[in-house]
Amino acid sequence: QMQLVESGGGLVQPGGSLTLSCAVSGRTINGYSMGWFRQSPGKQRDMVAAITSSGRITYADSVRGRFTISRDNAKNTVYLQMDSLKPEDTADYYCGAALSQILTRLYLLREYPYWGQGTQVTVSS
Repeated sequence: QMQLVESGGGLVQPGGSLTLSCAVSGRTINGYSMGWFRQSPGKQRDMVAAITSSGRITYADSVRGRFTISRDNAKNTVYLQMDSLKPEDTADYYCGAALSQILTRLYLLREYPYWGQGTQVTVSS
């Protein structure tokens, strides 16, 4: 089994930055694509960013140019650097692990058999 634990969420002012971490245990992330999703109350969980095991990356249009996903296989950890945060970025953020290495499939929830418990991000003045 694979366990994922997100951290780094919190309250930040508009225009500010946060870095989320997803620490993985139980299995190495080397062969997995990793994704960050977010979910607001009453809304579906949507992909924010994903990175394949070879380092190919895709972003949702709403965060491209502001968010950066990265992975450190040696630390079995995935990161999401979030800059120029907006109130509409407020959500619970989840990390997931997927076996697919196809970028277009990494937008799909069903590709991720493993999920963390989430970390809350609030962007407000």
